[in-house]
Amino acid sequence: MKRFASKGVFPHQFAFTLLIPLRNIFLSPKQLIKRLDLNDNMTVLEVGPGPGYFSPEIAAKLPKGSLYLADIQQEMLAYAKKRIDKKGIRNVSYYLCSGEKFDFADNIFDRIFMVTVIGEVENKKEYMQEFHRILKPEGILSISELAGDPDKLSIDEVKNIAEGNGFTYYKLYGNNKNYTVNFIKH
Repeated sequence: MKRFASKGVFPHQFAFTLLIPLRNIFLSPKQLIKRLDLNDNMTVLEVGPGPGYFSPEIAAKLPKGSLYLADIQQEMLAYAKKRIDKKGIRNVSYYLCSGEKFDFADNIFDRIFMVTVIGEVENKKEYMQEFHRILKPEGILSISELAGDPDKLSIDEVKNIAEGNGFTYYKLYGNNKNYTVNFIKH
């Protein structure tokens, strides 16, 4: 139980708790889709998808595009893949990341997003540098943090990390308890 409620990487053994529909009170997939301002042909990266709570609906909004899921836990990727395959969604790719570098080409993604993940990342600066490298010019980096997450960063902390690595603040949704901050790469 201590691992479940403590700081650090969320344990894959509790992945099922991330699929509870009560999460919609804080941020629903439909709300997130609006905040990401998606087009149907975009290439999108979700970092730290866990079991894929948001992933199926995001992928469905990209019928001519693609969604990449990147996680440091193979078990989380397998869980997400099982759920997505069961729904018959075929435009999703899975990437086990190292926690430092992303093996993607420069300027490939239209959107990069993460929900309750940035606080768990040990190498925040390196991640932001990689996001800046792999995001297309004028692409959006979207970071959401929700109440109850023991690793939650404040809006100002997220702004400092992103702006310190070449991103420009674009838009804020929500409030200090539950928010999404979007940044643009220029």
